[in-house]
Amino acid sequence: MTRAILALLARDLRLASRVGGSGALSLVFFLMIVALVPFALGPDLNLLSRIGPAILWLSAVLATLIGLDRLFQADEEDGSLDLMTAAPVPLEGVVLAKVVAHWLTTGLPLTLASPLFGLLVALDGTAMASTAATLAVGTPALSFIGAVGAALTASIRRGGLILAVLVLPLMIPTLIFGVSAAQAATGGTVPFLVPLAVLAGLTLIAAVVGTVAAAAALRWPE
Repeated sequence: MTRAILALLARDLRLASRVGGSGALSLVFFLMIVALVPFALGPDLNLLSRIGPAILWLSAVLATLIGLDRLFQADEEDGSLDLMTAAPVPLEGVVLAKVVAHWLTTGLPLTLASPLFGLLVALDGTAMASTAATLAVGTPALSFIGAVGAALTASIRRGGLILAVLVLPLMIPTLIFGVSAAQAATGGTVPFLVPLAVLAGLTLIAAVVGTVAAAAALRWPE
């Protein structure tokens, strides 16, 4: 079973690299939001540095939605999803492999690029490092939550807007604690590890609940 899951993970990574995938598009979208916000707020560097982690986190949440509707829809259209469902591998394992592939091509690049993009919102070294750490811990939760919406809309053509409406409210707790943890590292009222631990807990809960819920949503048409 492990070999089959790893093979599916490698397959999704190869497809993402061949097509160009949503990862590069998400990264460009992330950069666009982070670059445009300073123009809207003006040249106040103190304001930008104060709300910089929130800008990066909100940009990451919105960028994660790019291409998320194709997580299962492409396999639904070419019949691959039916073969995966009928395979001896548990459907939860299939969901897990696809979500991990999505995070590796979307969430991980956003995390690695966040310190560089932090320069655009006047973050210092500590703020950049703490924001990158929170994104590394929290962005997997965004992928697992998004997988539930992607599974529910897999059979709906152009279901991207419906997907966003479904999953954005569920991503709010991750956004709140991600921003809280990043701000705590730069002189907040609570220690940095407290909101970071809560954020890690949300990611673990999302990994379990999201995997099971997405698999159940894919089985529902049967």
